[in-house]
Amino acid sequence: MANPPQTSLGYSVTIGPSNPDISSPQPEKSLIPPPPMSSTPPRFPPPKLQQDHMTSPSIKTPNLLSPANGVKTGSPIPHLSTPPGPPVFTSPVRPAAVPFRTSPATPQPVALSSGSSFPTSSPPHFSNGSAELQHQVPHAAEETMPVGESSCVLFSAHKVLKKKKQANVPSLGFGALVSPGKEVSPSLQIIQRDPHRCHNCGAFANIYCKILLGSGQWQCVICRNLNGSEGEYVAPSKEELRNFPELSSPMVDYVQTGNNRSSYVPVSDSRMSAPIILVIDECLDEPHLQHLQSSLHAFVESIPPTARIGIILYGRTVSVYDFSEDSIASSDVLAGDKLPTEDSLKALLYGTGVYLSPMHASKQVAHDIFSSLRPYKLNITEASRDRCLGTAVEVALAIIQGPSAEMSRGVVKRPGGNSRIIVCAGGPNTYGPGSVPHSFSHPNYLHMEKMALKWMELLGRKAHQHNAVIDILCAGNCPVRVPVLQPLAKASGGVLVLHDDFGEAFGVNLQRASTRAAGSHGFLEIRCSDDILVTQIVGPGEEAHIDTHETFKNDAALSIQMPSVEETQSFAVSMENKRDIESNHVFFQFAIRYSNVYQADISRVVTVRLPTVDSVSAYLSSFQDEVAAVLIAKRTLLRAKIFSEAIDMRTMIDERVKDIALKFGSQVPKSKLYRFPKELSALSELLFHLRRSPLLGNIIGHDDERSVLRNLFLNASFDLSLRMVAPRCLMYREGGTFEELPAYDLAMQSDKAVVLDHGTDVFIWLGAELAADEGRSAAALAACRTLAEELSEFRFPAPRILAFKEGSSQARYFVTRLIPAHKDPPYEQEARFPQLRSLTPEERIKLKSSFLFFDDPSFCEWMRSLKVVPPEPS
Repeated sequence: MANPPQTSLGYSVTIGPSNPDISSPQPEKSLIPPPPMSSTPPRFPPPKLQQDHMTSPSIKTPNLLSPANGVKTGSPIPHLSTPPGPPVFTSPVRPAAVPFRTSPATPQPVALSSGSSFPTSSPPHFSNGSAELQHQVPHAAEETMPVGESSCVLFSAHKVLKKKKQANVPSLGFGALVSPGKEVSPSLQIIQRDPHRCHNCGAFANIYCKILLGSGQWQCVICRNLNGSEGEYVAPSKEELRNFPELSSPMVDYVQTGNNRSSYVPVSDSRMSAPIILVIDECLDEPHLQHLQSSLHAFVESIPPTARIGIILYGRTVSVYDFSEDSIASSDVLAGDKLPTEDSLKALLYGTGVYLSPMHASKQVAHDIFSSLRPYKLNITEASRDRCLGTAVEVALAIIQGPSAEMSRGVVKRPGGNSRIIVCAGGPNTYGPGSVPHSFSHPNYLHMEKMALKWMELLGRKAHQHNAVIDILCAGNCPVRVPVLQPLAKASGGVLVLHDDFGEAFGVNLQRASTRAAGSHGFLEIRCSDDILVTQIVGPGEEAHIDTHETFKNDAALSIQMPSVEETQSFAVSMENKRDIESNHVFFQFAIRYSNVYQADISRVVTVRLPTVDSVSAYLSSFQDEVAAVLIAKRTLLRAKIFSEAIDMRTMIDERVKDIALKFGSQVPKSKLYRFPKELSALSELLFHLRRSPLLGNIIGHDDERSVLRNLFLNASFDLSLRMVAPRCLMYREGGTFEELPAYDLAMQSDKAVVLDHGTDVFIWLGAELAADEGRSAAALAACRTLAEELSEFRFPAPRILAFKEGSSQARYFVTRLIPAHKDPPYEQEARFPQLRSLTPEERIKLKSSFLFFDDPSFCEWMRSLKVVPPEPS
């Protein structure tokens, strides 16, 4: 369904007519000039982005980059040492590897068929009859060329309908999920030379191009322009051309590094040049402070010894801790009610204090500082305490820039990777710049909130310009006014995460936030065949106006600027047919450019070719239900900023399901009912999960929680997004194994334990009968806990891991995430939950009697209420 242009408070922003630029607090020159006026119509109308030399004529082996200089082969963002996760519970029955059935969470690889055919309408003429354009798809892989399960691009279907009217059904839609920072196979070759690009549109040479062997000319698959290769692609046969990775693989990385870049820093020094500054709320009560101190002490022990760290506390004042004192916790104090003056910053930065220090030299000092923290003493409610968070972040930025900050004004410095400012907040920003009044009843609250939003966004943009990412980790019972803090994290490329307390989950996220690798200076360019129109993009980025017309005459690529490039992110790209398609294939090229943590410039190019079909059945058979469900969910959540809009979106999902059945299903004879297409059976159930999930359902009550969850989802990777839409259910078996089952409440069997992975939460449920046996329940709980930690080992934010017994008050959190299939007739239960067949009649009766009555419909009841016959389980 067509979404109107809108700007989200989360990471999703709108591409549309040019908007007035928001100026930085300090004069900064724009790095990206506005697009020039051109008479050439663009291939893409402005879509909605919501918020993310070789010259020898003979064939030579391409210059491939070795892992030297800090470039890890096959990985865009090298993984550093993994921070320790939660404590591991050793199970006496835990096997060497936890076996469970293959998860449906990973979509099938895209099948890429044979080389593109030369356009029959206007083939180029060559005087030499022996000169022919050669396909570059290897012969053995002409029919299927999977990108692979680790591909950064996942399409909702592996075929494209030719007819515009059939293809552009908004209820189903077509598109792709692009994960710029996704780790790929180690076998991916890295090329250390300039790529060959189309002189007309800027597209990259790729596996699907046709090559004129005699001259080395190649035809662009996007605009069909013929380009030269400076003799590099001259070859006696097409087999010789397979030595070039870009002509033998649909995904390649071009890397530039070394002394040819003035800003290059050796590997051994590059990570040290990106500090971590902790900005800590000092207005905490004693129970929260004790948990925070434990998490901070564990954090100090987890980070690498070469990492540089800074510590700042904020309340009514800003305290910047000095690491030059070995025996006492010493700090310099600045006023918090206004921004520090230039003189006060000079006095701080040019003084004798050491505010950033490598961990190996200051670990004990950091421990002493954290041990010296004291609870808040005044008798003032948490929400009414003065917190100058904005001033503290400004001071942190000044420390990152260092004493030479005034010499580099207007120049974007380039340290090794993004610096990180991690804010540990227990309440709202209520004092100084960017603050809001303590009470919502303040007569000028709305105006002050509006000014605070703008100021926080400007501060986040300033941080981004100086390669600093701001993560805000909140905890406790005091509302932090998420709408005010969110723009600060968003504009810098960071995240805002809510926690129940400063305990285990907070500590894990603190460690993962500090060590996760992130690329900077990121851009995503999308080019498609002329028949395809990009209509909407949802993700962590904004439109980038880049003038390339001096280099490429008709470059109509859609370019998106990314504040940071991380594995946890993805973009949802929606597309339509411009017209009826006549060719047998359409092409898509995604170019991802960024600088990694070692300052290597990466250009990852992914080229995908999809066949076009007339048959609707063939199109539906190629549909990827899980990818499509995530695309639909992101488009839907974009329009659900507040709870009342979320309720409207549930109704929209109902209408979407009915329209899909009407357009692609069949009518039941002698009835007004329609059958949902059997090819999309999994999609209907995923949409039902979405309708009931915390994203749209009634599970979450507070607006802060709903806002944070929504913003996280709009930018999350495919894997995390899918889990947030539809939970994954794993039943514990005796012996330490797990069986994956549908996420139905029929899994709640009294003698079993169940793990439910819902993305931001992982639940462990113990049946009453199992819990009564102390030995068995301990073994089951340990195995389930270990599995929960393994499932979320690299996830950021780290999920809460909650365990409870059947019948407890907390068990309601688990029950509400499952489809209430116990309300269905027995034959439907067995069809959709085959594990029931292993139960005896007595066990079936016992299971049925354990459920309480409530109004929520089952999946089948919901479908029938829409006048749609539920599809048979796949």
